[in-house]
Amino acid sequence: MPDEQSLSLRERKKLDTRRALSDAALELMFERGLENVVREDIAARAGVSVRTFNNYFSSKYEALVYRQVERFHTSSRLLRERPAGEPLWTALTAAVLRPLEDDGAGGPLPTPEQLVEVRKLLASQDIPLLLLRGVMDELIAAIAERTGTDPEHDLYPRLAAGAVVAAFQAAVDTYVRTDPAITVVSLLREALTALAAGLPDPSAQHRR
Repeated sequence: MPDEQSLSLRERKKLDTRRALSDAALELMFERGLENVVREDIAARAGVSVRTFNNYFSSKYEALVYRQVERFHTSSRLLRERPAGEPLWTALTAAVLRPLEDDGAGGPLPTPEQLVEVRKLLASQDIPLLLLRGVMDELIAAIAERTGTDPEHDLYPRLAAGAVVAAFQAAVDTYVRTDPAITVVSLLREALTALAAGLPDPSAQHRR
């Protein structure tokens, strides 16, 4: 995803509309429950027509995951901008966490009721595909560029990108089940730190 500063006025307006629709969908999900959210209400909350909604999203699920998809795209761009001498996993961790932190994901903890709705959303069969559509190739390319590997033929950039996505999925799955609640940012940082350390066996610490 290009830097927002490079967008034309028309492109920025379209981006703002996408974000407004996604935010409206999330608000309605928390207010009414996932099953009670329809595109007509999302459009009305965002102040646009249903036709406009359909021009941007194919379903409420696509609208609901848009913000995270946008964060993934931003992470790939940020990875390319990290200092050249920085270790890969330090750069990856910073690039993956920053969009979440900028959006306030490290702020107020979710309520139990909100977590119920997020669990419903994650249970949808379409969500993994919607989240990763167009994201993996971009992340693979950014990692390959940074490591001097071939995104088409080398294993490493695909392995590293897959590990990042797995860390995100594990963090989110834990986030929606943890009681008391904990921020997804802290869980994702823990997951990426473990990967950077070679994913050490936690049982080894207990045996000491």
